[in-house]
Amino acid sequence: MDRFIFQLAFFTYIAATAGFLVNVITLRKDVERIATRILLAGLALHTVSILLRWLHGQHAPLVSFYDVFSFLAWSICAAFLLFQAGHKLKALGAFVSPVITVFMILSLMHPSQILPLPPALQSYWLPIHASISIVSYALLTLSFCISIMYLIQENQIKKKQLGAIFKRLPSLQVLDKMAEKCLKIGFPLLTIGIITGSIWAEQAWGSYWSWDPKETWSLITWFLYAALLHQRLTVGWRGRKSAYMTIIGYLTLLFTFIGVTYLLPGAHSYAT
Repeated sequence: MDRFIFQLAFFTYIAATAGFLVNVITLRKDVERIATRILLAGLALHTVSILLRWLHGQHAPLVSFYDVFSFLAWSICAAFLLFQAGHKLKALGAFVSPVITVFMILSLMHPSQILPLPPALQSYWLPIHASISIVSYALLTLSFCISIMYLIQENQIKKKQLGAIFKRLPSLQVLDKMAEKCLKIGFPLLTIGIITGSIWAEQAWGSYWSWDPKETWSLITWFLYAALLHQRLTVGWRGRKSAYMTIIGYLTLLFTFIGVTYLLPGAHSYAT
């Protein structure tokens, strides 16, 4: 049943994505409202799917790639809807909803069966560490999407070709400010995720830090985002530099989250 509801959520997200793209083309506010409501319906279905898997498996569904991709898509959707409720950032839905759909597709590409937890994962730290980390990824995804919007808008202004896309995107100042806001929330959560992971590692393996590939790349990712936030707050980095650094940080985050598991297996290679 959870798989069926998950698939319903997936198709609902696709419909919402189509709606946001139509809104960008037509600039009709009623289309944006409808797309937002469809996305909210998808989030509700997705929530039910996750809860059913939790009840069926008797543990937080945050281990397999099916589940972590699913929860990341859910977290991005929830973060976007909360962010939009407070800021109404024009056209953001057209950039975020395709990302949600991509992570749903990645989830569907993996087996959905619920397997028993390995001994090292039978801990209350599983939902704490994994959920905090993935929520931080969701907020950093928003920062990434806003940075992409910034570079597109800046390119339009630089070329003095203020066409249709210029009218559909917010000002550079607003985009830069919103990217920073997502970073200021996402980075502390990323830090807490790494700290809780090290505490869990000590309980599971007797060492806070073992330089496992996942741990090493998590630290690299942390340093990149720490450098970005430091430059923004102390040196006054704004605009294009910050946008490019945000994109680099996010690509590194994706490699840490996905690539390391496939290419550099280690103690954290539980997901399938």
